[in-house]
Amino acid sequence: MLGFIIRKFLYSLLVLIGVVMLVFFLFQGFGDPSRLVMGQTGDSTTQANIRKELYLDQPRWKQFVFYLNDVSPVCVHSSEEIQKKGLRGIFIGGKEKFGLKIPYLRQSYQTKRDVWNVLMQALPGTLMLAVAAMFIAIMIGIPLGVLAAVKQNSWMDTSAIFSSIVGISAPSFFMGIIIAYVFGFVLSDWTGLHISGNWFDIDEVTGARKLTLQNLILPAITLGIRPLAIITQLTRSAMLDVLDQDFIRTAYAKGLSRRVVIWKHALRNALNPVITAVTGWFAELLAGAFFVEYIFGWQGIGKVTVDALEKLDYPVVMGSVLITAAFFILINILADILYGLVDPRVRVH
Repeated sequence: MLGFIIRKFLYSLLVLIGVVMLVFFLFQGFGDPSRLVMGQTGDSTTQANIRKELYLDQPRWKQFVFYLNDVSPVCVHSSEEIQKKGLRGIFIGGKEKFGLKIPYLRQSYQTKRDVWNVLMQALPGTLMLAVAAMFIAIMIGIPLGVLAAVKQNSWMDTSAIFSSIVGISAPSFFMGIIIAYVFGFVLSDWTGLHISGNWFDIDEVTGARKLTLQNLILPAITLGIRPLAIITQLTRSAMLDVLDQDFIRTAYAKGLSRRVVIWKHALRNALNPVITAVTGWFAELLAGAFFVEYIFGWQGIGKVTVDALEKLDYPVVMGSVLITAAFFILINILADILYGLVDPRVRVH
């Protein structure tokens, strides 16, 4: 198991390095960052200083090495850089220090704040939205798929399949607009919900944040529609395969009740493809949440990133892509480990 985890980690590290390369060279081609930083006003001296600070006066490959050194947890920085950039971590050595730090994603062009702080402030909103959407998808999708398989060729089965096809086909941004308009505007007096809203309210007196889960309902449903549809189809298909196997007939022959056979024996052996869908879709929900957050005004990484794109604030966009990629890789590693725990037929070596 340990060897497997190490191999997966090394492979994931290579993938992440590839993502860093892609992000860096993609966004380095858009305009001159020094001009974006100083705005429309500024003389040539100011621009030269900014270019030096951002390493833009260096060859492109050196710029990439410096960027990789910034975003990597393992790094080498001078004492001056550590202090100037406000790096947080453990550093040892003399003038050039070797360190283990929180990745430095540089500063926002617009707000001058550290990108890491900007994204970490928005991350809870995105995680909350993704977890809520996946919870809805799992709690409805798995029972619906089991019911469709047990009642094969009935009206329940047909309805489940038709609903799944509609759910998979409908884009999240389209469903978001429809749901926001119908339940957040037309039926707002009955639902008590609004078109837009954040996951926190700010107290007018103290300025403190207060959790507001009411605004989570509509974006979570919107984001959960597609994974719900896929989980329903996969559960149905896997259950139909398992219900035809010999060990199910043996379980019935031993006198076990239909409920125990279906929910304890059959479902457990049908969960592997469902776990694949759940883990894969949870990672994709972090990316899929971008437009859903924007539509509903939900304060998360997605909305922050879209706003940054509109303002050409590329460090925020680059940091967002890297954090999303890191979550995607981590979740895939956890999924591979879960296979062996859920299904005894699968062994991780």
